Amino acid sequence: MREIVFDTETTGLDPSTGDRMVEIGCIEIVNLVPTGKTYHAYFNPQRDMPGGAEAVHGLSAAFLADKPLFRDKADELLEFIADAPLVAHNAGFDFAFLNAELGLCERTSVCLTRMIDTVALAKRRHPGAKLSLDALCTRYGIDRSHRVKHGALLDAELLAQVYVELKGGRQIGLELAATRSAAPAAPALVLRKADVGARRPPRPHAPTPAELARHSTFMSGIENALWNA
Repeated sequence: MREIVFDTETTGLDPSTGDRMVEIGCIEIVNLVPTGKTYHAYFNPQRDMPGGAEAVHGLSAAFLADKPLFRDKADELLEFIADAPLVAHNAGFDFAFLNAELGLCERTSVCLTRMIDTVALAKRRHPGAKLSLDALCTRYGIDRSHRVKHGALLDAELLAQVYVELKGGRQIGLELAATRSAAPAAPALVLRKADVGARRPPRPHAPTPAELARHSTFMSGIENALWNA
């Protein structure tokens, strides 16, 4: 099954108030295994970059000034994601910005039925625990030491690893042999009879006359015994 794990960076929190997407990073996975195919792009938002947003992702208006508009890359992005389910952390946020940008360039919105939210998955699997991407990376032992600021492609790469863990962990790879070249068949397991050495004679288990007499006395004392009917 082909899925796309993605992340976005934006100028703010709400596309309905004029905030824009400035970066998107996508990771292709098939049967929960990254294929190595990615999509990454920066976009000129045609507006200023608030200081709070720049502090999060480090993308300044000057850096983005010569980047393409979203409309110039929309077809390329849509070709990459195709009809695959889309995985994101707090996915409603990323879907809102993606569909807002598609709407601005008169493209069809991505249907919300394709949305997979890793926050919701983590909440079901770890109720009461911290659900941030950093917290989940720590929980699953995923190295994020190179994550100084948010970046769409880097965060998508980390999220792809988290998503695999949320879906069952690295052992799920045991079921994915179809995605890799077939390995040589393992040699048949040969069993040999263990060397048990000399056998000792069996111990006697018959009751003694005294034991039989005590049993008979006990049984005779049972009133209305079924075996006497």
